[in-house]
Amino acid sequence: MQRFRSLVVACLKDGITDMHITGGHPVVFRKHGQVFPQRKTAFSPEEVDTLVARLINPRQKETLRSRWSVDFAITEAGARLRINVFSTTRGLSMAIRFLPGTTPTIESLNLHPSLKDFCSLRSGLLLFCGATGSGKTTTIAAMLGEINRTRSAHIVTMEDPVEYRFRSGQSFIEQREHGLHFQSYGQGLIDVLRQAPDVIVVGELREAETMRLALNAAESGHLVISTLHSSTPEEAIYRICNSFPLEAQEFVRLQLSSCLAGVIVQHLTMLPSVGYRVPHLAILRGNDAVRTTIRENKFSQIENIMETGKRDGMFSLRRYEQEFLNTRAAFTPPSVSLRPSRDTAQEAEHRSALLDYDAGRPGFANTPSMPQFALRPATADDPQYVIDDSAPLDEIIQRITER
Repeated sequence: MQRFRSLVVACLKDGITDMHITGGHPVVFRKHGQVFPQRKTAFSPEEVDTLVARLINPRQKETLRSRWSVDFAITEAGARLRINVFSTTRGLSMAIRFLPGTTPTIESLNLHPSLKDFCSLRSGLLLFCGATGSGKTTTIAAMLGEINRTRSAHIVTMEDPVEYRFRSGQSFIEQREHGLHFQSYGQGLIDVLRQAPDVIVVGELREAETMRLALNAAESGHLVISTLHSSTPEEAIYRICNSFPLEAQEFVRLQLSSCLAGVIVQHLTMLPSVGYRVPHLAILRGNDAVRTTIRENKFSQIENIMETGKRDGMFSLRRYEQEFLNTRAAFTPPSVSLRPSRDTAQEAEHRSALLDYDAGRPGFANTPSMPQFALRPATADDPQYVIDDSAPLDEIIQRITER
């Protein structure tokens, strides 16, 4: 553990963005997009097992045991780390991302300044879309930082895992991690409406139930920010609507049209002129034309609306490149805006003695089993029957049917 801590400290000093540890192989650093094996530093497979066991909690250990991989984030040696542990031919491997100690700003991420407009919204659903690794989480963190600096609001996040840590500024921020502070996004969204939030962050919309609850929260006067895996705004809207049964889709379209604040699709594009990747966005805003298009199920018109929606602050990928990326005078290198550093938002983490943190963990038998029933006559001549706990319910139904 001490050797791992020393590696973290060395990486912080040298601006390393990623570290890879796997059994029987030199540790690998990544800097400026290039990988550098450290020939004199290696862990055996058994040492990797021991290290992982010390870093993860029982719930994460159960996930790793059953799924053979696990994601989590920790603060170690003053640095905020996002770690993925997975199984390989060498045993367990660790992919470690060093996160900035301070939340980057919209400007430092080379994002369009109009994104600040979304930070002032009081309600609505704001979706960030794009492939894994395209920077959605970092962009959301920058927007939360903007809200925290400029608004008096109560922000509640539900993340998996918590990557960027925040200290309350003008806003009051509470962060919750899936599997540690809430058991499911569905339950988390039901609970959060009782917590008087102004802004709700949902890590990802995957299931129809989570989407339904997010729409309800946005419709009831909260700003809901979430992510969705899709490559275009049209695909994002289509995916939400078609996650529901056919008979419910018209209602979902009406609900979505009334509360959609915007859809932002983010890619990372290499700019040869500067030699590094920058965010490349498509921005859809929920204006009257978009709302009508969603209600009438004419999603194919969304691309055309973005092309012609310059006055409303919309951008297609093509127009964003032409009108913003190609005309911006200077960009901030990711080595500056995302440089790993000590976590400035460190707060002591507390585990309440009143909670059972094993509750709901896979394989943890903390709920009583369903009662078993059987059917027997109350008396020899009485046609009524009494249910007791000696047989399953399907047997009861079968016996009633036979009679």
